Amino acid sequence: MGANGNFEKYKSDGSLPGKALEWFDQRFPLTAMWRAHLSEYYAPKNFNFWYVFGVLAIVVLAIQIFTGIFLVMFYKPDASLNANGIPVAFASVEYIMRDVNWGWLIRYMHSTGASAFFIVVYLHMFRGMLYGSYRKPRELIWVFGTLIFLVLMGEAFMGYLLPWGQMSFWGAQVIVNLFSAIPLIGEPLSLWIRGDFVIGDATLNRFFSFHVIAIPLALLGLVVAHILALHEVGSNNPDGIEIKKHLDARGMPLDGVAFHPYYTVKDLVGVVVFMIVFAAIIFFAPEGGGYFLEYNNFFPADPLKTPLHIAPVWYFTPSYSILRSVTENYLWVLQLGVAGLWVWALRRASDIGKVLVSIVAIAIIVGMFAIEAKFWGVVAMGASVMIIGFLPWLDRSPVKSIRYRGPIYKSFLAAFVVSFLILGYLGTQPPAPVRQLISQICTIIYFSFFLMMPWYSKIDKCQPEPDRVNYK
Repeated sequence: MGANGNFEKYKSDGSLPGKALEWFDQRFPLTAMWRAHLSEYYAPKNFNFWYVFGVLAIVVLAIQIFTGIFLVMFYKPDASLNANGIPVAFASVEYIMRDVNWGWLIRYMHSTGASAFFIVVYLHMFRGMLYGSYRKPRELIWVFGTLIFLVLMGEAFMGYLLPWGQMSFWGAQVIVNLFSAIPLIGEPLSLWIRGDFVIGDATLNRFFSFHVIAIPLALLGLVVAHILALHEVGSNNPDGIEIKKHLDARGMPLDGVAFHPYYTVKDLVGVVVFMIVFAAIIFFAPEGGGYFLEYNNFFPADPLKTPLHIAPVWYFTPSYSILRSVTENYLWVLQLGVAGLWVWALRRASDIGKVLVSIVAIAIIVGMFAIEAKFWGVVAMGASVMIIGFLPWLDRSPVKSIRYRGPIYKSFLAAFVVSFLILGYLGTQPPAPVRQLISQICTIIYFSFFLMMPWYSKIDKCQPEPDRVNYK
């Protein structure tokens, strides 16, 4: 490639690679794509380490696809018992671990990669909250990112059942049964998801199909859409300033640099550090202290033996805590919260908006009296994820980056992060009255960060944004 990172050098010298490239380029826009997305895609000069997690998410996705292909070669989605009385699916995982050459490494890379995927995605989303990467004109990027997160959760849940261990079986049993709480359609929906009246061979086979084919295709499509949308409007930066406002004589941003080679080299350093940590976990602590691979999952699934404590994997536990926090008594607190939001919205909405808000608020309050708490727990669990996608329309701050926001937003964001971590921890623990009270308080804090954002982001005292990015 030439000094500016494109293919023109090869095209102009008339060599065999140049002729081959020219032939290929006439039939496929390889050079144009290289320029648009790498060599002539200008990114802000002031990226910091928070911006490496998007690249790491792509790296982990590649690891999961690569290792998944090799695991599928030996895995058998069969819940029937073999001659030794062990489920065939569980036995096939044991076969991969014990008898397949390097099978243990591939399996541990895949299981550790699942946790690594959520770690880098959570940090990637947190960076978006820090620097306002969801604000105009990047709303669609954020929506695609939220959909990626939802699909990723579905992918992880489907894959969690496949080892057919004790926690796989009973965790899926608990989660699928939650859908039965939905009025009218709950029982048929649960039956459709299971494919049978109980978690069994039909469930295992359809979860395997979704995990291996359907959901990865959706995930790859959303990742491509996410990147295309990003490169259409450009990347945000720690200052939250649009670098396209200041262009040089060539029409290039003064505060930007070509993504390749500058950030490809910089990101490579982050990838190397990540791979060192990733390898250390795989070789020395692949179970992650029981969080990455739970100890009960090393025992084959037994429908007649229930584990003492059933909990999902750690990356689902914040939502699981929110689900468990909704009880009959807690519904009174939620009703007061809905009533308060109703009053606040009536003071600011138009006439038509007041009617719509009133209909929704009354329906929710009446529904809390008429429908059991289990259903509202499922609603709260789903809302805890879906509400993230509405951030672009909830934030009314005049600035994007936390560098120039006032103390109110910083306090709410800190409280949100602390409540998220506490909910995540409590989700791994057996239920208890004190833990339930703490999870209920943290649930209120979690949702307050989003629902009160139109108010506190508007009244927060912000510093003026600089005219140019600060990259010193």
